[in-house]
Amino acid sequence: MSKAVKRHPLVDAKRPNLLEDTFPYTLPPLIRLEGPAIEYIDGEPVEFDFSAVEDRDIVITDTTFRDGQQSRPPYTIDQMVHIYDLLSRISGPNGVVRQTEFFLYTKNDRETLDKCRELGHTYPECTGWIRAVKGDFRLVKEANLQETGMLTSCSDYHIFHKLKFRSRKECMDSYCEVVDAAFEAGVRPRCHLEDVTRADIEGFVLPFVDRLMEMSRQVPDELAAKVRLCDTMGFGISYPGAQLPRSIPKLIYKLNQECGVPSSRLEWHGHNDFHKVHVNGATAWLYGCDAVNTTVFGFGERTGNPPLEAAIFEYIALKGDLCGIDTMGITELANYMRSIGLPIPDNFPFAGRAFNTTRAGIHAGGLRQDERIYNIFDTEKLLGRPPRVAITDKSGADGVAHWVNEFFGLKGDDRINKIKVHKLARWVIDQYDVEGRLTAISDQELEEKAKEFFPDLWQKHKGGP
Repeated sequence: MSKAVKRHPLVDAKRPNLLEDTFPYTLPPLIRLEGPAIEYIDGEPVEFDFSAVEDRDIVITDTTFRDGQQSRPPYTIDQMVHIYDLLSRISGPNGVVRQTEFFLYTKNDRETLDKCRELGHTYPECTGWIRAVKGDFRLVKEANLQETGMLTSCSDYHIFHKLKFRSRKECMDSYCEVVDAAFEAGVRPRCHLEDVTRADIEGFVLPFVDRLMEMSRQVPDELAAKVRLCDTMGFGISYPGAQLPRSIPKLIYKLNQECGVPSSRLEWHGHNDFHKVHVNGATAWLYGCDAVNTTVFGFGERTGNPPLEAAIFEYIALKGDLCGIDTMGITELANYMRSIGLPIPDNFPFAGRAFNTTRAGIHAGGLRQDERIYNIFDTEKLLGRPPRVAITDKSGADGVAHWVNEFFGLKGDDRINKIKVHKLARWVIDQYDVEGRLTAISDQELEEKAKEFFPDLWQKHKGGP
């Protein structure tokens, strides 16, 4: 039965309500969560208190040097050390980026790990990644690591078709032998449930995790197994009401509440095959998984993993505070990655060369009046990236005026209006209407014209004749 139509009277105002409690501009828009959410699990309603995320120790983990290297030519040792150094800077003193993981199989892998640890950073903690093979723990022990991930594939596609086990029991026994080997070596195992969103949850995943928790109760707390939920094919769904095995809320609830895995020992690892990778990671946080595994700018196997920088801003939005994070490091990291040949699309959020650049004249007009109108937050303060205008035939005089003001660094009453840029605006239009140009006008071309049309500003602000 539909509800009766509700009337909504106008609330007249003489002053703008800019909703600054949610959109403070000095931070990314804050995520305000109201009341509990209801999810039906096994036919029964279950309440999830999303507000608790503000008080939980949610963290970001990193797999740039493991999954991130499966989508590109290998990084050099020096490149990985530099990236690790920047990750530590971004993470800040509170360890928001808590851990990162390394391969251990080659001489370069082990040398990289040593050089990263020589930097002396507390965060991110260096961990390993190995196959679920007992012999691989020799590498972990030799590296003197406290924790390692291990591949414990859990869908029947992997158990029977890839790993060729004759039964699920044989598979589980094999995995548990390796977990025992980790305990014996004094290494915390992090079991990576590969392809969990395509697995038999009741028939294999929950019994396996039950056994992991039983084994963990026999060892000191610092060795108790962690569980990484690996959405290997990007099949995970955040929507309430979705069925297992694809439902992220239900997966986390089952492991957390039924199997007894503490939130602090649950981690989400996603892939972007269906463009859901970031929202799925954020959903995992909300429903009780404390760690979201990411890569720098989302580069990873096939379509990639949750982008680390997106998780950073989601974290700030949920916590309502920078929490010691150095967001400027994201821009430095993006510039460095471009310098070593990693392609970042120009419109890529937070890191692309043009992520906050507008080409529309009407948007440029808004920016000129108040940059908050068309800028997502104070990108200059948080990323060192003021909003910009790319000049095309769609920019209009407003776009040209904004470019001139930004180029000369004019602030407040010193900013010039679109009437005073009419000569430059006319030259821009002629490029398209008369010359038949099809490309955007470069900053270098505009700088030459700015010098010609605004000699006084050039002399004052650029210090040249």
